[in-house]
Amino acid sequence: MASRAQIPTNNSALIAMIADEDTITGFLLAGVGNVDIRRKTNYMIVDSKTTVKQIEDAFKEFTTRDDVAIVLISQYVANMIRFVVDSYNNPIPAILEIPSKDHPYDPAHDSVLSRVKYLFNSDSVAGDRR
Repeated sequence: MASRAQIPTNNSALIAMIADEDTITGFLLAGVGNVDIRRKTNYMIVDSKTTVKQIEDAFKEFTTRDDVAIVLISQYVANMIRFVVDSYNNPIPAILEIPSKDHPYDPAHDSVLSRVKYLFNSDSVAGDRR
């Protein structure tokens, strides 16, 4: 039997964020922000000066950290590194694409939604049960 991914059971599971300043500020005001003893944060603010390499490095860092359970990424930012987001297939941390103030959500670009549609396409057994 395949082993299932384990969610950390301690109280340190974090939500990491990669988004524009307004989105990050909203989540920080809600209490999602964290700074550890090495002064590393669980968020990255993306602006016009942020390079694709910096976004990609932050995504890889957040998805390899043991204390992160969910990575929230603005969809327009995810589109900048779509090849990396689409190639990520681990269940933990979960990747959720969210809209931002200036960029509405487009379900056609959401990698998770496209995987779900693929699983439940019209040729599958589950598609016949509807």
